Amino acid sequence: MNRAARPQKLPFSAKLLYGSGTIAFGVKDQGFSALLMLFYNQIAGLPADWVGAAIMIAMVVDAVIDPVLGQISDDFRSRWGRRHPFMYAAALPAAISYLFLWMPPAWQAEWQFGYLVAVAILVRVSISLYEIPSTALLAEFSSDYDERTRLVAWRYFFGVVGGLAMTILAFGVFFRPSPAYPVGQLNPDGYAAYAIVAALVMFLSILLSSLGTQARVAALSPLAPAERHSLARLARHMIGVLVHPTYLSIILFSLFSAMSSGLASTLGIYFATFYWELSADQIAQLTSSAVVGIVLAFVLVHPLSARFGKKGAAMGLFLAALIASATPLALRLAGLFPANGDPALLPLLMVQMAISTMCTISASILAVSMVADVTEQVRLSTGKRSEGLLFSAATMVNKAVSGMGVFLSGLMLTAVAFPANAVPGQVDGGVLGELALVYIGTTLAFSILGVLCLSYYPITRSHHADSVRRLHEGS
Repeated sequence: MNRAARPQKLPFSAKLLYGSGTIAFGVKDQGFSALLMLFYNQIAGLPADWVGAAIMIAMVVDAVIDPVLGQISDDFRSRWGRRHPFMYAAALPAAISYLFLWMPPAWQAEWQFGYLVAVAILVRVSISLYEIPSTALLAEFSSDYDERTRLVAWRYFFGVVGGLAMTILAFGVFFRPSPAYPVGQLNPDGYAAYAIVAALVMFLSILLSSLGTQARVAALSPLAPAERHSLARLARHMIGVLVHPTYLSIILFSLFSAMSSGLASTLGIYFATFYWELSADQIAQLTSSAVVGIVLAFVLVHPLSARFGKKGAAMGLFLAALIASATPLALRLAGLFPANGDPALLPLLMVQMAISTMCTISASILAVSMVADVTEQVRLSTGKRSEGLLFSAATMVNKAVSGMGVFLSGLMLTAVAFPANAVPGQVDGGVLGELALVYIGTTLAFSILGVLCLSYYPITRSHHADSVRRLHEGS
């Protein structure tokens, strides 16, 4: 029997080591989503739309490079496997480039914009060098329908907890108010310490996970030698895989979900600082409440998948995340939410954060698990294993959380004329209200489009089992 086709149950230690590498991704993504716009707009002084444009340029470059990296890792052969050499190579560049992202030189705005573009590209490509091969291992380590969901859950658990822990540390320890900067998150002195610690955590998590999963490579079935193709044939194969109808439905759903989540993360700091007027310590408390949502997602995602199927559960959770995210803003606009400074405000926001995080993370876990289930479909259609190529787009979508979040938030902040170097409590209420309305409308549109795309996803538990059986019989 072909071991690659046999459902495998991984030991607990393997799941932990496999998932731990996403701490690096979580730290990077939370930094891009929650801090980058605030830092470069309100501290470095770049216009918000410039910051958004810089991240969008980096994201476009990333979109071109990621499928190429995925295809290269699919065809690579070495005694360490086809994935691990890339994972090892990513550790140091990812850490160093992220460190320099938060240390821009004091240049004029045009040159600082170029610096942001260049370093953001380095960060994103370095993370891809680890994340694409590592995520592709998901489909290779197990072909079991439920086991894949558990593996993705561990990846998300470590990624989100790592990112949130670093954010809590930033607001609770590094971003301290001073006489010159009474609002801690607007104090530039804290970002250097944050960058050093974050870079070190990223380096260690990538290295630990890569070393810890190396032994699993020996348990995989031997691969046939990679075929050599012309560039034209290779391009046709890549395009054919990436536009596979089943794959396209889940990737488009994931993209709209990521855009909505990224927008919530990026503008969330603006809303917390200027709309709700929370201090750095209060934002740290608010962020910590997301850990409850992560634990709930980790506990509930498998039962929800078993009860409603991956597709049905993901659609319902995505819509629930929209409702949870928009409700406090909508109630404030209607005059039905506690005023700033009210003792009830922070606890209510913490409840909202926990629910929203639980729904968003659960839907994302199911989406990546569904991508893994597409690998058998594509293999049946093409006769070729393309896990790296398939997961390159999934990785790109996950990174769209930060990329599209920063880009769209920059456009929105510019559209409502949000002031640079703003002071909490002194921003015009009309500007804040308009920002809330635009945010609610945009996330509603993303939710409708995402659910519509996912409605075309056809793979069920029985469908997946049949595909695995056919592959086994043909091996």
